Amino acid sequence: MGPMADTTAVSDAAAPEPLARELYREIHRADWARLARGIPNPLSETEVLQLRGIGDRLDLDEVREVYLPLSRLLSLYAENTQRLGAEESAFLGDANTTTPFVVGVAGSVAVGKSTIARLLRELMSRWPGTPRVELVTTDGFLYPNAELERRGIMHRKGFPESYDRRALVAFLTEVKSGAAEVRAPFYSHMRYDIIPDAHVTVRRPDVVIVEGLNVLQPPPSPNDVAVSDLFDFSIYIDADAEHITQWFVDRFLALRRAAFSNPNSFFNRFADIADDEAVTQALSFWNDINLPNLRENVEPTRHRATLVLQKGVDHAVERVLLRKL
Repeated sequence: MGPMADTTAVSDAAAPEPLARELYREIHRADWARLARGIPNPLSETEVLQLRGIGDRLDLDEVREVYLPLSRLLSLYAENTQRLGAEESAFLGDANTTTPFVVGVAGSVAVGKSTIARLLRELMSRWPGTPRVELVTTDGFLYPNAELERRGIMHRKGFPESYDRRALVAFLTEVKSGAAEVRAPFYSHMRYDIIPDAHVTVRRPDVVIVEGLNVLQPPPSPNDVAVSDLFDFSIYIDADAEHITQWFVDRFLALRRAAFSNPNSFFNRFADIADDEAVTQALSFWNDINLPNLRENVEPTRHRATLVLQKGVDHAVERVLLRKL
């Protein structure tokens, strides 16, 4: 992750490759939205505004038409996975060892992953079968800045090699094993670094959502475990690179007037620069760091997702691709 990456040119057409098209059901927004008919939206407008990240355009219509049916689909997957686990235990004559249902959320910097992950946490926690939902971001598994500097890869923060993949796999393995309590490191966006002795604690939830740039990366070697091997369901947030570029610049400008103004912010030096200089700086971050990472590492993992949300220029989801069972 370079500066401004989520601690979380792709092809101009956001459609999947021909082979992938045979693996997915393509559902246009209007048809997808009909799946939510008769299901009440449990979130108020105020709650939606609180969940929305800087630069996102999430509203009640988007929640009702896109994310309410998605949360219901995820809950169905979770409930049936739990049921299968219980039936398998009964078949083997063992005690029920059903473990948390793990959902991965992947996609580019500035595409809205964090907002979607927070929203799904709130929606899924309102379903009867999954009342306890936790959210973990892979930011916490970035190497500390001092270690990135030692390795000479501070400029590649957010690229796969900047994460402690083994620690992330170990964390998710403990979660999937049903451990009573599992801790993940804590990342501060304000300090742009890992905070020593601070943790995010997960205590046997029904669902764990794992959000990050590289969560769908294949393993580095055939003998290694991929992070995605530990997912029960995965989502890729897709959009045209030209649109994401504009979203990234818009977010940088908005943060300059908000978080960057805090004197303790790592990015405080950008708080008072002129608008044109801010745009130039944002584009430099995007073109030198985040776009290459998207092209080389993030976008090629799209076909590994269970479900792809394809966004249009206004951040609204236009179609859904769901992998066939």
